[in-house]
Amino acid sequence: MRRLANLRPASAVTIPFLSALAATALLLTACGTERAGAGSTGADAAASQGGTRIDDPGKDGVRITSLTLPSASPSPTRSYSVSADRLTTESDSGISAAYEVTNEGTGTLTYSIVFTFTSGDGGAVTNRTGTVRDVGPGQTVRGTVRAGELPPTAPRVTQVEVLEVTKVPAGEAPAEPGSCPASGIRVSADEGDAAMGLRVVSLRLDNCGTRTYTVEGYPLLELLDDGLEPVDGVEILDGSGEITTGAGPDEQPRPVTLEPGESATAGLVWRNTTEFGTPVNVPHVRVRAKEGADPVTVTPHLDLGTTGKLGVRPWEEAER
Repeated sequence: MRRLANLRPASAVTIPFLSALAATALLLTACGTERAGAGSTGADAAASQGGTRIDDPGKDGVRITSLTLPSASPSPTRSYSVSADRLTTESDSGISAAYEVTNEGTGTLTYSIVFTFTSGDGGAVTNRTGTVRDVGPGQTVRGTVRAGELPPTAPRVTQVEVLEVTKVPAGEAPAEPGSCPASGIRVSADEGDAAMGLRVVSLRLDNCGTRTYTVEGYPLLELLDDGLEPVDGVEILDGSGEITTGAGPDEQPRPVTLEPGESATAGLVWRNTTEFGTPVNVPHVRVRAKEGADPVTVTPHLDLGTTGKLGVRPWEEAER
């Protein structure tokens, strides 16, 4: 059975806010979260602590405003990160960058940003990813990203750049780690696996609520481009048999009932073969666990090549 890639857009749903205390104290570390309106450290604060201002044109609404570097031989320090459910501490190099995010669109967005700290020759020393949630139209949010702990043999950091920016509608952003949407269902995607041109990404469905939740069949997908517009010309196939036999035989869909705390998975399988034609890249996938479920937009960055096909395996109970 074959289904068209396009489904009708869904209305947004609201994702719960962090507590006021956590939102105020939160700094982006190796993989942090910043919220619109949070009391984050901006360019002025960073500069007053020894940061060097940077004239950065930015990328997709995100730009670096200052870079703070320690002396050539800094003493190890400890940095603290506050989230809604825990306080963590880790060794820190003392290197950080202040940035700002400006939403020039017409809807509230959640940003996932990859920052790269580089050496004098332009080589990457470390990458850090941060999430900035709920940035309203025309709003600018400021934050700080830290390089974290670096090995003693790492080259000296001299610059920082915005490597990649991914934006999704705020109401469709994956839930924060440790949080549970009002629906009681949390949808996410892993980083995928690639071997000999075969790509596999797993979708995960967690029942984080208080009631049982049943799915049957295949997740419903809509493929979206950088502008969150539908991508045409790609067939979404039930099963992966037309893509490869290396992912195992196609399982027949069957009901999967999840008790609170249980999970299910489904696989996306494709090849990035490139022959005649224009390669198709799909940065966003809007996912519904089943008909009528709230949409969640994940960012697996599908490099479909010129194959024009994406195989989807049915939901099955996750291994414990």
